[in-house]
Amino acid sequence: MHTGAEIWEAVKNVFLQFHWTYVVEGIILFLLMYYVIKVLYENNAKRLIAVYASLVLLMGVVAVFSANFDVTFYCVFLMLLSFFFLMLFNIEIKRSVWRIAKPTAAQPDAAAKTRISVRADECIAGIVKAVQSLSKNNIGALIVLSNGNLPREIVESGVTLNSAISNQLIEGIFIPKAPLHDGAMIIFGDKIQAAGCFLPLTQREFPKDYGTRHRAGIGVTEVADVMTVIVSEETGIVSVVKRGVITRYVDSDGLKKFLREYYWKEFNAEGKK
Repeated sequence: MHTGAEIWEAVKNVFLQFHWTYVVEGIILFLLMYYVIKVLYENNAKRLIAVYASLVLLMGVVAVFSANFDVTFYCVFLMLLSFFFLMLFNIEIKRSVWRIAKPTAAQPDAAAKTRISVRADECIAGIVKAVQSLSKNNIGALIVLSNGNLPREIVESGVTLNSAISNQLIEGIFIPKAPLHDGAMIIFGDKIQAAGCFLPLTQREFPKDYGTRHRAGIGVTEVADVMTVIVSEETGIVSVVKRGVITRYVDSDGLKKFLREYYWKEFNAEGKK
């Protein structure tokens, strides 16, 4: 263990042997630690912030009072610790990168906003009517609200439609024994882009009454910035999923609110997809 005099001597040596690279390394470490804390805070992981800060401070204290104090080792430890915590939220980080990379459209004028609003309301009405009918008749359904960034293999795993949204078409696709009823429907803006698509399943633990349809509806939101609507075949319960979080027992008003959030983001300035 270091004595007080030895610690003071080590601190003086750091300043006496000061080099500009120390500043660069310090800035990089500071920015990395700041980003880790920012990611944890934005994902409501405040307890992990306390764990992260405690580990950083604890290792610092150990390093200072260790007989083999090594600044390089401590810096490497901080980097590895930071990357470990970032790996816990790699999906959320990926989604934030996609949002930044997505180009910002010009603001529409009043007439364009009206046209967009009318089109969005028509799409929402068609989806809600179809989902209510499917739920009433206990017909299973899985609808993905895409931002156009789904992996190509998911879209191409089904049948390309590029059809206008209508409640009759949605209901017809999910009728039992219909060719595409077992897969997912992908909606992109005001079009049914594809149907009968296969989605990745979530690997997290859920109750046993969450079947393959629910696990797929959750799983796709974990790998892409999309939202999903699920109708249970067994119970007719309507669920919605966003960022891996599922909300069950959604009524028509809740579904309309969920869909409005999607269409508010999805239509660009010209009202085209």
